[in-house]
Amino acid sequence: MNSKKQKKNNLLRILRAFVLILLPAVILCGCGTQPEPEKETGGKIKIVAAIFPAWDWTRNVLGENPAGAELTLLVKNGVDLHSFQPSAADILTISGADLFIYVGGESDRWVTDALKQAQNPNMRVLKMLDTLGDSARTEETVEGMQDEEQEETTAYDEHVWLSLRNAAILTDAITGELTVLDPGNAENYKANAAAYKEKLTELDSAYVRVVSEAPLHTLLFGDRFPFRYLTEDYGLNYYAAFSGCSAETEASFETITFLAGKCDELSLPALLTIDGSDGRIAETIVQASADKSRQILSLDSMQSVSGKDIEAGTSYLSIMESNLSVLEQALGGA
Repeated sequence: MNSKKQKKNNLLRILRAFVLILLPAVILCGCGTQPEPEKETGGKIKIVAAIFPAWDWTRNVLGENPAGAELTLLVKNGVDLHSFQPSAADILTISGADLFIYVGGESDRWVTDALKQAQNPNMRVLKMLDTLGDSARTEETVEGMQDEEQEETTAYDEHVWLSLRNAAILTDAITGELTVLDPGNAENYKANAAAYKEKLTELDSAYVRVVSEAPLHTLLFGDRFPFRYLTEDYGLNYYAAFSGCSAETEASFETITFLAGKCDELSLPALLTIDGSDGRIAETIVQASADKSRQILSLDSMQSVSGKDIEAGTSYLSIMESNLSVLEQALGGA
């Protein structure tokens, strides 16, 4: 009996010693010196772009996307970005992102709270207005524009994507973020960005040519005016009923009269509206002017691009190309 008991005790001592030897190795396996476990998606990068232009720029930089990055567009149901409010599902999507891209203007006030709920402590955030720095512009009120009550602080003009030159700067910024997140594919991203920027530059040159050859250099909007960045790029003047982020829907008699008079004074062949407009104010201006056959054309501000538009092949470049054709007509060059 004593012999059996002795053998049992010896076995227990051996087992205890084995556990003591093994335990440090187990602890080391669980510490931060080991590779992080793969994400639920298999380690794929998650990118969330708040607006369509940023989504499309990122898509072009990813190219064939060898890393299989997940790219999500937040505002995609045809909702105007100025009235967008994220759902619980949207907040959850942002929360797990590795890279979140947004404009950073007044319409994005909800972002601060959304980022506080982020589950990914290493999330990278690209705020486009900050990236542009001194190139960002504030909202302005020009002659004849219906003035609204202004807050003490002047808001930035959020519509930074309506400049091909800004698009090139922001494409570079997105490329930089992707190379940090996925250094193994950095050269692919840089090459894709360079090829895409060539297209941006080519279209920018086409805008310069059209504007330089046009007989007129003034645009008139019977609507909101989100195209300040575009007009500044090409030295164009403009008049409009409201500023770009205005919530106004009705123009005063004074505004209508002023704009109708400018149409006649400058012999403008057309006046402009933006996507989603019902055209009522523009039509009223035409009827108040001497030339009631004047055209009403629409420039696309990309504030409400839908999933159906994307499925149909709509891209940032295709919209800016269409806008160039409209611009040429409005300046009397077509």
